[in-house]
Amino acid sequence: MKAIAVDLGGTNIKAAIVDKEQGILEQISTPTNADLGLDYLLNRIGDTIKELIGRHEIIGIGVGLPGMVNLGQTIVRNPPNLPGWEEVHAAEEISKRTNLPCRIENDANVAALGSLHFGEGRNFDNFVVITLGTGVGGGIIINKKLYKGSKGMAGELGHMIIDYHGPYSNSVTRGTLESYLGQRFLSRFATDLIMQHPKNILYKKFHKNLEKLEPVDLTNAANEGNELAIEILKKSGERLGYAIINYTHILDIRKYVLSGGVAKAGDWLFNPAREIIKKHMMLPFREGLEIVYENLGNDGALLGAAGLAFDSFA
Repeated sequence: MKAIAVDLGGTNIKAAIVDKEQGILEQISTPTNADLGLDYLLNRIGDTIKELIGRHEIIGIGVGLPGMVNLGQTIVRNPPNLPGWEEVHAAEEISKRTNLPCRIENDANVAALGSLHFGEGRNFDNFVVITLGTGVGGGIIINKKLYKGSKGMAGELGHMIIDYHGPYSNSVTRGTLESYLGQRFLSRFATDLIMQHPKNILYKKFHKNLEKLEPVDLTNAANEGNELAIEILKKSGERLGYAIINYTHILDIRKYVLSGGVAKAGDWLFNPAREIIKKHMMLPFREGLEIVYENLGNDGALLGAAGLAFDSFA
């Protein structure tokens, strides 16, 4: 069984043929050029898909994209970096251009579907994916199905408020999980602490060009024993722990799958989170709780989009 998967980003359109058992068989990428307008981009998506179909028998198309997606997985509203997409019946428009059935889904939910079908989530019936990338998002899987809430917008996990006196991010209030664990917000949080330690190697390396500091630099420094890097990641990991406590107390889900570039810090983040959970989670909820890293990498979005098609059309 094969599907077409599309990962629509602000920079590139990635598309692939994905086999349900073998994974990605073939993929291509083309610039998004979203500034050329809605119709141009929809046509470009359609043309990219048609390049792939060839001799394959395809059951349908799954598309991951930014923005809020309705319960029917057909309409997207206000996706960032896609001007003119205030409310677009994207699934219908893509179907018109390809003569294949199509479903769309928010990119963080697609990450959860990728884990469910091809990654760590295959081991769990119920789990939460937390994506720690440029921002923080997530998806909720219950009984091996994506949970979308009453209007289709469930899973905005990065907007969980950890400290309403804390720093800003893309959320409407201070101190959300994203403000501590989103890539650029973690870097900003780190630079504030680094500037207070002029003798530290991180200060010497970055103080003249702080915008170049990335979370991977903190992870590398922590691996080399840098106490300041370890402390910064610990503070962020503790916020992650508090967020997981909240999610668990609300959802009664015990498995957490973390993906994205920031999550590559691994136990430098996860162990402080586990310590906070051990101290502050209600005792009955601790049984069976796991935090694991999702290693699908850049393929996760395409695999999740294919999973959307398999769930919708198989």
